[in-house]
Amino acid sequence: MKIAFVGTAEISVPALRALVEEQDVRVGLVVTQPDRPVGRKQVLTPSPVKVVAAALGLPIFQPEKISAPDSMARLAELGLEAIVVFAYGQILKKNLLELPPLGCINVHASLLPRHRGAACIQAAILARDVATGVSIMKMDAGLDTGPVLRTRRTPVFDRDTAETLHDRLAALAPGLLVETLRDFGKGLIQPQVQDSTLATYAPKLTKDSGKIDWSLSAVELDCFIRAMKPWPSAFTFVNDEGNRKTLKIFDAIPALRADGTPGEILSVGENGIVIAAGKQGLLIREVQLEGRKKMSTQEFLRGFPLGMGNVLGKLSK
Repeated sequence: MKIAFVGTAEISVPALRALVEEQDVRVGLVVTQPDRPVGRKQVLTPSPVKVVAAALGLPIFQPEKISAPDSMARLAELGLEAIVVFAYGQILKKNLLELPPLGCINVHASLLPRHRGAACIQAAILARDVATGVSIMKMDAGLDTGPVLRTRRTPVFDRDTAETLHDRLAALAPGLLVETLRDFGKGLIQPQVQDSTLATYAPKLTKDSGKIDWSLSAVELDCFIRAMKPWPSAFTFVNDEGNRKTLKIFDAIPALRADGTPGEILSVGENGIVIAAGKQGLLIREVQLEGRKKMSTQEFLRGFPLGMGNVLGKLSK
């Protein structure tokens, strides 16, 4: 089976490697987003998929718009049987979806129809789902609405972050994808229409998505901090000699016996900083102050003392 692999993000890299190693699959082209400026210095950086594709000696195509006429012409001339899409970052239009005989096959990191959209991994943690997984879907014109070919589940553990769950789903996807492509190509799979009444939507995150709302309960804030790790990171604001500074929070656990005004610092000690939530409190164990490195709260407090009674986030705009 000759395919094009369309992907950008790190989560799709293991799937690309698995397809290259599969004897019955030939990756005729890898399509990924153009190199983008990254970091404070805005260094032009290739996508993780491009880096791996180049190392594997695969042909690479980086169109600004994959559904543009010149892009369509490039794909049409390859005689593809299917196009595999995984964490690409562009919408595929109807003309492209209908180009290969088997259609466009999408790998999605949730159990569809639950958590359609870009932030499906974070949404599973925020919703306190006990399980999530990977869905292989034949794409249609909607957003993650196409019929599902196969799924595979994994538990969502109590202390999972978006990072740990991402890595587990990335490892789960390759085997399922190869197996599904093989069987679908042989006509052994009957696509299952999604029940849209059960659908939820997880929109794309921005940097501001990590802003902490201290009126949430301690349990909700615990989920929120883990869902925002490693990006965009949960953050609040502290007062540094009259200046507002961003304080990122990477690790915290509920302090169930705490009580106070939301955002109020209730105690400072060897175990960390206890901050009042809308219900109960949160023990903060790892932070990063704007302009400094990530560190334990004990190390942070040695250079930035926080007094009890102060309210975090009070200076936020």
